[in-house]
Amino acid sequence: MAQIDALLEMMAARRCSDLHLKAGSSPAVRLDGVLTILHELPVIDAASTESLAREILEPRHRTLFDDGRDIDMAYSLSGVGRFRINIYRQSGAVSIASRRVSTERKGFAELGLPDSIEQLANEQRGLVLVTGTAGSGKTTTIAAMIDYINRTRTGHIVTIEDPIEVQHEDSLCVIDQREIGIDTDRYADALRHVVRQDPDIVFIGEMRDHTTVSAALTAAEIGNLVLSTLHTIDATETVNRIIDFFPPHQQLQARLMLASTLRGIVSMRLIPAATGGLIPAVEVLVMTGTIREYLLDPEQTYKIRDAIGEGEYYGMQTFDQALVRLYQDGKVTVEDAIAASANQHDFRIMLRQLGVTPPPVGSY
Repeated sequence: MAQIDALLEMMAARRCSDLHLKAGSSPAVRLDGVLTILHELPVIDAASTESLAREILEPRHRTLFDDGRDIDMAYSLSGVGRFRINIYRQSGAVSIASRRVSTERKGFAELGLPDSIEQLANEQRGLVLVTGTAGSGKTTTIAAMIDYINRTRTGHIVTIEDPIEVQHEDSLCVIDQREIGIDTDRYADALRHVVRQDPDIVFIGEMRDHTTVSAALTAAEIGNLVLSTLHTIDATETVNRIIDFFPPHQQLQARLMLASTLRGIVSMRLIPAATGGLIPAVEVLVMTGTIREYLLDPEQTYKIRDAIGEGEYYGMQTFDQALVRLYQDGKVTVEDAIAASANQHDFRIMLRQLGVTPPPVGSY
């Protein structure tokens, strides 16, 4: 077994989400959101980190790596699992960041996701976005949505990813998974041709730039269900980020396209569970006439957060509403709920309105 395989096996056995290998330090792992340096393991030198990287580099990556480029890749280890790996340089030495990708097929309820996620997965056309910071559960949520669609209706699913993280097998759907650098050069190139591939559902691994966003909106406009991700913290920021991808003279048109295609935004955060581990707190926006009105008017876009808070009937909830429900269900502590809230002052008021006396400020 290669040395890096043994480290990845150790990481998986400990149920860690991430493994960091850096010259001049012992390996470090992240468990339940906490990063810990494993001082009981030997310090790795620069020659070793480069050797570990070369153990897993595919031929197509080696020239790029030798030219000093960062490498994003997926790596499968038989009997252990699948990993998303980034190889990069810092201070002249090679570092490796590995994230374990869950290959378990779980339903929305098992993942702790609200019922409205299933509602969005049942959409026949339009744009559905899953957002959050790195490690917030976006990949797992998207995989669950694709798996649900694959099990419940027929269609052609085309995914465009960099790299392919979760591999899907055909069930009721035909699934083609295309990887940047292997099957196509760029997102823009793949999206330019995807409409000729008779897709029903298109998954774009990440909306990174104006060209990708514009192509995604166009694909949704012509009748496909388009799923994608963004590194944004909530629904309102997601709307603003999409608009900001466009130059000022195109932003009105971008608002019109987004208003006509957007079906929902799912924003993720993982917080400590009362029983250990992590649990998702999820903000959900579902497109309504009111939200469409706010989206079209730059002066009213800030009101989207209020509309989400008042949209329980449509399956919507803000982060703070999600946190209150998690606390009421005994799934998180009040201290962790307050710490994760969007506005701690307002969240404390929400708790008092429910008859809960929050702990004093600074006591946790």
